[in-house]
Amino acid sequence: MRIPTEGETIQIHSYKHNGFIHRIWDETTVLKGTKSLVIGGNDRTIVTESDGRTWVTREPAICYFHSDHWFNIIGMIREDGIYYYCNLGSPFVYDSEALKYIDYDLDIKVFPDMTYTLLDEDEYEYHRKQMGYPDVIDHILKRNVDNLVRWIRQRKGPFSPDFIDVWYERYLTYRS
Repeated sequence: MRIPTEGETIQIHSYKHNGFIHRIWDETTVLKGTKSLVIGGNDRTIVTESDGRTWVTREPAICYFHSDHWFNIIGMIREDGIYYYCNLGSPFVYDSEALKYIDYDLDIKVFPDMTYTLLDEDEYEYHRKQMGYPDVIDHILKRNVDNLVRWIRQRKGPFSPDFIDVWYERYLTYRS
């Protein structure tokens, strides 16, 4: 697996369990890239949905991907604070085309006061049956929901008080 280099602009490709593309983020600047970790930043990037529709992100965001965790975390910087959107999905891989992962529907939205909501449980159950998620995947994902909630409560990793600010400042150095 190739390692993305700091300052490089990459795409992020989200797939579904059946191998079909789910969503593509057009441009993300790599702020840190190792075999196991990619931290990126983007702002007003084009997002293409599986049906071809496009939209543009509204605010700056710092993205956190780790090869040991079945989730990724996006910290969105808004006027009233940092909101987090956490996708339960496979650990990432990176190749010459993009950073890639499988999206498994479950999401956790975290508000600036660190309260959170688990989203899309119905969608997860529907796709689990439709695409035949193996029981082992179901167990891994449910364990990782628990791990993610623990990170939120402990203010660990991207949820730590200065994480998003530090990486956003780094991102701004590439924008000037």
